[in-house]
Amino acid sequence: MTSFFTGPRAFLFAAASCVVSLSFAQWTQAAPVTVQSCNRQVTFDAPPQRAVSNDVNLTEMMLVLGLQDHMAGYSGVSGWRTIDETIRAGVAELPELAARYATKEVLIGADADFYFAGWNYGLKVGGEMTPENLAPFGIKVYELTESCIHVMDKPPASMEDMYVDLRNLGRIFGVSERAEALIAGYRAELADFTANLNAGDEPVRVFVYDSGEDAPFTAGRYAMPNAMIAAAGGVNIMNDLNKSWARVGWEPVIERNPQVIVIVNYGDVTAAQKRDFLRNNPAFADIDAVKNNRFVVLDYVEATPGPRNIDAVKKLAAAFWPA
Repeated sequence: MTSFFTGPRAFLFAAASCVVSLSFAQWTQAAPVTVQSCNRQVTFDAPPQRAVSNDVNLTEMMLVLGLQDHMAGYSGVSGWRTIDETIRAGVAELPELAARYATKEVLIGADADFYFAGWNYGLKVGGEMTPENLAPFGIKVYELTESCIHVMDKPPASMEDMYVDLRNLGRIFGVSERAEALIAGYRAELADFTANLNAGDEPVRVFVYDSGEDAPFTAGRYAMPNAMIAAAGGVNIMNDLNKSWARVGWEPVIERNPQVIVIVNYGDVTAAQKRDFLRNNPAFADIDAVKNNRFVVLDYVEATPGPRNIDAVKKLAAAFWPA
């Protein structure tokens, strides 16, 4: 198994990778387990054997826990974004079941018994892909914590959201020790970094630009960048937007005058093209971030909940507080 992490996480990932594959009997010793998935409780009598993850960040959570042997495949990666070499190595032996969104038929055809997805990360409120619609086919669903705002009230996004998901996946698949070791490593690394961060007296004003020219798609208070920006010593200028990811008007962006713009890199429009659009539009000429050419690019997998969030905080901090 190839590690795609550096620093303390590389050690933890390597340690997890060296664990000898457990027999089915060993994996089921602690079953059944019940976990909270958004507003539902889900009970597992045994660890899933034919799991499917949707989207690159959720797939990386499965990979960092060493769960490839319990996966039937993954979905929602190549149709949206390029798979980098580190991810490609992790999923080399797994089929991509759908380039974008998996359907009920795709999961049934793969004989899936578990679907790790989120609302607007492969699940859709009022659509075909819901836990209730998949249950009759023996497919249990665990929902990404960040996405729970679509079906229930929850606190604003926090680094804890990612830890909760790793912990619950660890319990579901009988690898709690691995999950807790990873979480402890993430916590320690982030705490050490923020304690030594040479930030200014006032937080940097930050706007997250995902996509869209007529109306920008951005991160509100329930999206992971809101938490990462705060950890890096900034403030999301859209932290009063009571949504996770949503479209807003350009007027409040101009009015709130971000000092740094975070560009999310994915899809057919490149980060460079997004930056050029902002630079070349006269309407944005007086925005501090544009005037001072202060842009930072996060790949999609860094901007969404997953194992790369700690490094993303460091990248943001380097852009907010240059030496």
